[in-house]
Amino acid sequence: MAPVATSVYAEDAASKRPVKLFNPFYTPEYDNDEANDNNYEYAQYTPHWPDVKWEPLGEQPVTERALFADPSKKNLFSAASSVQYLTPAIGTEIGGIDLRQLTDQQKDELALLVAERGVVFFRDQEISIREQLELARHFGPLHKHATTPVPREPGLEEVHVVYTDGKRRPDTNAFSKVDLWHTDVSYELQPPSTTSLKVITTPPYGGDTLWSSGYALYSSLSPGFQKYLEGLTALHSAVDQADGSRAAGHTVRREAIETVHPVVRVHPATGWKSIYVNPGFTRSILGVPKAESDVILNFLFNQIAVNVDFQVRFHWTPNAIAFWDNRIVTHSATFDFWPHPRHALRATPHGERPISVTAYESQGKTAKDRQVELLEQEGLSAQTANGPSKARGYND
Repeated sequence: MAPVATSVYAEDAASKRPVKLFNPFYTPEYDNDEANDNNYEYAQYTPHWPDVKWEPLGEQPVTERALFADPSKKNLFSAASSVQYLTPAIGTEIGGIDLRQLTDQQKDELALLVAERGVVFFRDQEISIREQLELARHFGPLHKHATTPVPREPGLEEVHVVYTDGKRRPDTNAFSKVDLWHTDVSYELQPPSTTSLKVITTPPYGGDTLWSSGYALYSSLSPGFQKYLEGLTALHSAVDQADGSRAAGHTVRREAIETVHPVVRVHPATGWKSIYVNPGFTRSILGVPKAESDVILNFLFNQIAVNVDFQVRFHWTPNAIAFWDNRIVTHSATFDFWPHPRHALRATPHGERPISVTAYESQGKTAKDRQVELLEQEGLSAQTANGPSKARGYND
């Protein structure tokens, strides 16, 4: 089970003032008056919990914009001053582009790049939150979160606020680091696609975010285990998040749901297979004994969290923005910056209902292993173990 929001008070030894400890996975409680300091530059974007009720989400039409992109991404790359791949598996940073000036063709190419690389970073972006929302709408209808805060400024209910002030210290007794890895609202019928987060207030150090590639995780598994996982489905649940919000005294704006998704999904633009489970919201694998479900999920969760070959880590600077594809990456923040504040704003488009390998291939297409396809493009073949492997050391 993922942790439910909780908080206790402790005493800061230096100042002798009470310090609230909290579990950062599900947004902890804030007193609106406490968070809303009008002297703060971005006070209009500090957390607010409207006391409203929304109808359940139905299925929504989504157009996969990456399918319209030039595979070479020449329109996007030609406008950039730099394009830097950060690791072989995941992460690209682009310089010299003003996101406010993107053409529709460049937006489509950005969607494809994010689908291929998992997460793409830009720094020094003056794009406003309303412009960020408009850009996000190009990728799909926007998600409104049922429990987490929205900005105080009216008309921004589609914005997810990420806000940590200097009054709350993470309580490591309330969670493990593995628990914090998640893909956003994976319990929805149509979970998010090309998501963006802009950090507007950064701590002087720390506060990084890490992303882990579901493509790379799938590629790392044995062919037999890959095939086994392709036939499985898993339950994703919003219940703990809703319970945490109620415990904090906030209105659950849309009732919690639980949804079944394939353990291996196929990205509609790349055709690559990705592991689609996460510690935050995936509760069980269906149709297998609980002991088997627990072992499989714990193994996959552990690989997401500890296998650095699948990961990229980004150090935020003011006005940096990240675009990641929630369908094929999992992410986690580092809570190492107390007592400094950190503030970011997220725009979250819905994607398609997750597509299993069987459903994808029933359309006459072939779902592929990303690593195998990239090797084939280089004229190489994937190595297959035919016997005991020889131990080897590392130079580091």
